[in-house]
Order: sequence, then C-alpha cells, then structure tokens
Amino acid sequence: MSSTRVLVVDDEPQILRALQLKLRGAGYAVEPAASAKEALAKAAMRPPEAIILDVLLPDGSGTDVCREVRSWSSVPILVLSAVGEEGEKVAALDAGADDYVTKPFSGDELLARLRAALRRAAPSARPVLEVGELRIDLEKRAVTIAGEPVSLTPIEYDLLRLLAQNEGKLLTHPTILREIWGPAYREESNYLHVYVSHLRRKIEPDPARPRYLLNQPGVGYRLIAPPTS
Repeated sequence: MSSTRVLVVDDEPQILRALQLKLRGAGYAVEPAASAKEALAKAAMRPPEAIILDVLLPDGSGTDVCREVRSWSSVPILVLSAVGEEGEKVAALDAGADDYVTKPFSGDELLARLRAALRRAAPSARPVLEVGELRIDLEKRAVTIAGEPVSLTPIEYDLLRLLAQNEGKLLTHPTILREIWGPAYREESNYLHVYVSHLRRKIEPDPARPRYLLNQPGVGYRLIAPPTS
C-alpha cells in the first residue's frame, strides 16, 4: 500500500490536512495540491496512481482538470463536491471521473471508494464477472443469479455487462446511453429507465427495493454486491 501515490487536490487547507492525515494513516503516499494549475503540474511531473479532486478550485474547475488528465491517463479519479453542486458533479463524471464523494464525507467511505477505484483500475482478463450471487460469463454471454439462469435480451445483457465491468463505479446516464445505444441517444434517458426496470425484475430479489442495481437520482446507476446479512 505504501507505494500507492495519491494526488489530493483541494483549496481548503483544513480539508487538505484532514485528507492527508486519513490517507497517510491508511498507508498511502500523499501529494497535496491547492489549485488546478498545481494539480496538473504535479500529475504530469510524477503521475500518481489515484487522484482525489475537489470540483471547485480557485483557478478553474475539477472538471477541467479531470478532462485534461483523461487526455493522457486512465488513473482513477474521485471527485469531491458539496451538496448542491449536482451539475458540477455530473460534468466531472462525464469528463472521466470514476466516482464522487459529497462533502461533508466520512473518511472511511472515502477510503472504501478509493480502494474500489484502484481495484477497478487493476488489469484484469477475467472471463467471468461475479457481483454477489450474480455471475456473468462473458464468453458465453450467460448470466445466473444464485445459480439460476437468467434470460436477458441483448440490450439487457450489454447493460448488465457494462455495469458489472465497472462494479461499484457510478456511471452517468449519458455515459451509459453512449456506450449501449450510441452517441445519438445521449439524451434519451427514458430508454435507460425502461431497461433498468426490466433488468431489476430479472436480477433483484425484490425489484421495488433493489440491492444490486442502485440509482443515484439525477446522476446515474452503479452495480454493487449487496451486503451480506
């Protein structure tokens, strides 16, 4: 863990100090930055293995930083946003951020999101994806839940595969629509809501109380392994 370098970008000194203490306590090497310019310079000079990035910075936006970094790197990026910054949050996710945490946040939640983002970034050639009791055989395009086969349409399968390949990551509505239906459907969120509803009826024990396919209102969806009881 000590070799994992994290670039932490926030212009509020107390938050920056708190993040450094929390991350270093968990064994990460931390590189702080207080502006967009400083963040981009440090990211280019010594590329980190993850970035924690505030969306509002004194000399620009975290969204612009994220977009710039994404032009040359696939490093995991977590954005920090205050309540009410929904538009900035969605823009950052669409610019390539992997996830977000809303201020004020729990340090333990931040660490869990960071660990998940680093796991997703690790190279993997797994032919089978497992999320809880959900099993997706990529070669056979076969899906089972608790060992029972699940019959999916091609679109339902592609939607589930995309979410499973990004397990735990919040994917925005435009991102999912672009990946599954193509650029022309980027604004057609009604397509997505219908297929998510169909998919939940097939994979959720109780579709009215989803445990796998979770919705973040106004932002997007993520697939998670339900907590074990």
